[in-house]
Amino acid sequence: MRVLVTGGAGFIGSHTTDELLRRGYDVTILDSLEKPVHMKGKPSYIPAKVKFIEGDVRDREKMIEALDGVEAVYHFAAYQDYLPDFSKFFWINSVGTALIYELIVEKKLPVKKVVVASSQAVAGEGRYAAKDGTLYHPELRPVSALDNGQWEFLDPRTIEILKWQPTPETDAKPLNQYALSKYSQELMALAFGKRYDIPSVAMRFSIVQGPRQSFYNNYSGACRIFSLSYFFDRAPLIYEDGEQVRDFVNIHDVVQANLKVLEDDRANYEMFNVGGGRAYTVKEFCSIVAKVFGKDSLDPRIPGLYRFGDTRHIISDVSKLKALGWNPTRTAEDSVKEYREYLEAQTDIDDIMDFAEQRMQNLNVVRPAKGVQS
Repeated sequence: MRVLVTGGAGFIGSHTTDELLRRGYDVTILDSLEKPVHMKGKPSYIPAKVKFIEGDVRDREKMIEALDGVEAVYHFAAYQDYLPDFSKFFWINSVGTALIYELIVEKKLPVKKVVVASSQAVAGEGRYAAKDGTLYHPELRPVSALDNGQWEFLDPRTIEILKWQPTPETDAKPLNQYALSKYSQELMALAFGKRYDIPSVAMRFSIVQGPRQSFYNNYSGACRIFSLSYFFDRAPLIYEDGEQVRDFVNIHDVVQANLKVLEDDRANYEMFNVGGGRAYTVKEFCSIVAKVFGKDSLDPRIPGLYRFGDTRHIISDVSKLKALGWNPTRTAEDSVKEYREYLEAQTDIDDIMDFAEQRMQNLNVVRPAKGVQS
């Protein structure tokens, strides 16, 4: 079977490509190699045996070429950033997805499965519960609260702190441009898939971690930020108070999930959370990175800054995917150790931390909480 992987030069796409090749699939990659994710051009880890097409998922002719002879599609190509260029998120993420289904239908292509990458961001703030069990699915925290260092959600009846809950696939409350565009991809995959009898699966990835994450992409997450900080012997920056809870999942567990839904028909026309199955506070995760890099004595900076639009707590309920026989088997330590090996194998890394932090502040994404003392 020939499989097309859009975004196959990227983090999740390249690892999935490796496993497809290992299992005997033929692979075509379509990737635009867009900066800053691919600052140095085509990565050296792309296997020579794949058919590589440099092109944009919105380019009709390139997509026709990429779909030639293909029986399955992994659609991982996406635009990720904090920039307020709202239209670009939909122009790439939504339109690219729609074009894939348009061409399959128009050309009557023999595609047996489409797997579309979504994001935990679609769930927004996720679920919270009051002491009496009342469930809440809140909106964004108001800027007035964040400016005063009020990080937690409160029960409006009692003013007590709400407790985060694992969030299932049925919950969706996208709160930013990226999440909205990803939600549109989920909806298209399942609606077009059912309507035109194209078995489709949407994968709502949590925070995926491991080697090959871009060093230059602000959206790459905590593993990149903390690892680069300790690599350059700098105290990492933690937003808010560091007690926010996150769901980290190892790239190799994600790849196994991707292959599972390709090869298991029970996954057809379903959407799955893909998470690590364990909650970590940001401070806890930072301490794991410090230990792996041997920098336990270098405490992080927690100056009371926050990123506008960040969720407070978000954990995915992965029981639905587990019911297919998949389980996350790797820890956050495993992810960081492998990322460190990848980082230390590079020979041309510049100290980009100041650039990245300043860029976020210039965009007014990173803001000071006036009610918190540095």
